[in-house]
Amino acid sequence: MKQSVKLVAGNWKMNGLGASLGEVEVMVKALQEQAAACRVALCPPATLIERMSRVVEGSAVELGGQDCHAEGSGAFTGSVAGAMLADAGATLVILGHSERRAGFGETDADVAAKVEAALAAGLEPIICIGETLAEREAGLAVEVVSRQVAGSLPESLTGKAFAVAYEPVWAIGTGLTPTLEQIEEVHAAVRAAMVAKLGEDGGRVAPILYGGSVKPSNAAEILAVAEVGGALVGGASLKAEDFLGIIRAV
Repeated sequence: MKQSVKLVAGNWKMNGLGASLGEVEVMVKALQEQAAACRVALCPPATLIERMSRVVEGSAVELGGQDCHAEGSGAFTGSVAGAMLADAGATLVILGHSERRAGFGETDADVAAKVEAALAAGLEPIICIGETLAEREAGLAVEVVSRQVAGSLPESLTGKAFAVAYEPVWAIGTGLTPTLEQIEEVHAAVRAAMVAKLGEDGGRVAPILYGGSVKPSNAAEILAVAEVGGALVGGASLKAEDFLGIIRAV
């Protein structure tokens, strides 16, 4: 079964003000002059989605949120619903990022509920998984990510557009990167877990993104690894030059 086109998505995390939109303007202009060979998405803070949507209007750059609540609306002060993200101009949403799991105590079941909410709002979820350094050193990386896939991906994803992002927690923002062999091993295990959970139709097509200190200097070799269907990029997505360098590596 043919897999979908690669996706390179930038996660701005809690960074970015109105002045940061100038970098997005540079990205849009560059991609209009030379089209990307992959899908390109930016996931800014919720405060910037509506303004950024005006900057990228008519371009190939898609927008996403960084989280959404499992409920569609209600008394959840400070939270953002999937429909609100869509209303602001987002078409995707990152869910289950390691920073949400570790810092906010999100479980696989919580992530699965948010995936359901995202689908209900018409958003394409990017579902994050990944092991800690202790789990990696204990030889549990494959077991951990396989368990997270089983628990975080609801069966309702079958037939829907989504992506899974493998982010080794110990590599995020540290400058450390797994070997290409380690990335290939985990991505193969993630694919097997996706097929086990969703069947061939649901688990074979969705791209598996790699995230964790992706930069222009290592993007080409990582993106060439089997079952790497794109990248989830952190800090490097804040600067047009760096993000475009990764996009051009596809």
